[in-house]
Amino acid sequence: MEERWTPSGVRLRRAAESPGRWNWLLVPGGPGLGSESLAGLVEACALPGTVWLVDLPGDGSNRGVPAVPPGPFLRWPQALVEALDGLEHVVAVGHSTGGMFLLSVPELAERLAGLALISSAPHAGWRPRFECWAAAHPLPGVDAAAERYAAAPDDRTLRELTLEAAPWNFTPAGLTRGRALLEGLPYCQEAVAWADAHFDADYRASWLPSDLPALIVGGAEDHVVDQSLWQRTEGLTGRRILRHSVAGAGHFPWIDNPGGVRDAFAALVDALRRG
Repeated sequence: MEERWTPSGVRLRRAAESPGRWNWLLVPGGPGLGSESLAGLVEACALPGTVWLVDLPGDGSNRGVPAVPPGPFLRWPQALVEALDGLEHVVAVGHSTGGMFLLSVPELAERLAGLALISSAPHAGWRPRFECWAAAHPLPGVDAAAERYAAAPDDRTLRELTLEAAPWNFTPAGLTRGRALLEGLPYCQEAVAWADAHFDADYRASWLPSDLPALIVGGAEDHVVDQSLWQRTEGLTGRRILRHSVAGAGHFPWIDNPGGVRDAFAALVDALRRG
């Protein structure tokens, strides 16, 4: 897998290539999970062009290498602009917090050919909604894992907590596949801590995709990031905005229903081809 780094340490890894002029930049959620979490999305969608997995400096497994400078989180998330350098016809794809990162960097608006937001949100209002839902749907083991994480926050306890909370992220039918995905990911507690202190609570989109083809897609059973928030977002009225709700899918919809996600991205590809 070809790897390249930007001056600020953003890592791009070429995950797929097929005929087509677009460069697809896939930004993971979490943060802290790494772009490895999006490998199944690459397989499900078979996008035309070149697909890149993107990791901000210090996130996921993008750590401990010379290309990542000291203090990597000082460059979050504005360093995403660098990921577009040298690439043409870029379509940015953000999952969950990855999509929120994209919408918090207004410099991207004029540089993108298209945008896809998966299980993402326009503002931090998703957080109290999820907290209420989670309180009403407790999971055995989550409280104990949360206490271990609070007492000793590190990559290991973050992984344990995420695995205990897996049923909140997937439908019952997709839980086995979803848990297998989570078990194989890198975890970065420092990225989670940065987002908690500097991004999550105050997030609000700095720009919205009104002038370019855009896809807003989420699972119909996503209880982590409430997708109904998009329906009440002012300024999101562009005729080129596509909205898809994936039946039988949760927060990682390509795990629960890859065909539904593939259909949603096919509609976006059609919109990109129409220009």
